[in-house]
Amino acid sequence: MKSKSNININARTRFIALLGILGAQAIVLSLLENFIPPVPGLPPGAKLGFSNIVTMFTASTMGFMPALYITVIKAVFAGATRGSAAFFMSFAGGVLSTAVMSLLLKSKRKTFGIIGIAVLSAAAHNLGQLIVAAIISGTSLFVSYAPFLLIYALITGCLTGSMLKIIMPALQRQSSFFKM
Repeated sequence: MKSKSNININARTRFIALLGILGAQAIVLSLLENFIPPVPGLPPGAKLGFSNIVTMFTASTMGFMPALYITVIKAVFAGATRGSAAFFMSFAGGVLSTAVMSLLLKSKRKTFGIIGIAVLSAAAHNLGQLIVAAIISGTSLFVSYAPFLLIYALITGCLTGSMLKIIMPALQRQSSFFKM
């Protein structure tokens, strides 16, 4: 019988375990955001985007597809807790945001830092949600929120980008337990 320290866990298993933990962290952050009161003047359901900290970390360390996995998990959670409209808005905004952050993180020209990427990702998320809102409602009235959402993206992107910079070492230490 092998001791626990000699157990050989393959790389795929470690990868899946890490994604599971990151997905759980994103869900917990999303759940905690539900307890923050709505900001007056913003559309119902507007969030600060704390769970995007985990998505951005995942995109920066593991790549687009693992970050997309986190995005899908967050969208499913939104759908399960807040309904189908929340699922579609979270999914569309999340996919667009994840694509933008992944492209900017992979860029050889590091024009934007973590905070700049977080701001642009937040703006992309809002754009995706506005598109879905327009499709669901059958009206383009939601486009009038765009200027407010751009300001909100600036604020929330700066906040989540700053938080990621602060907790990045802890997330990297956590991830190191799954590498060999």
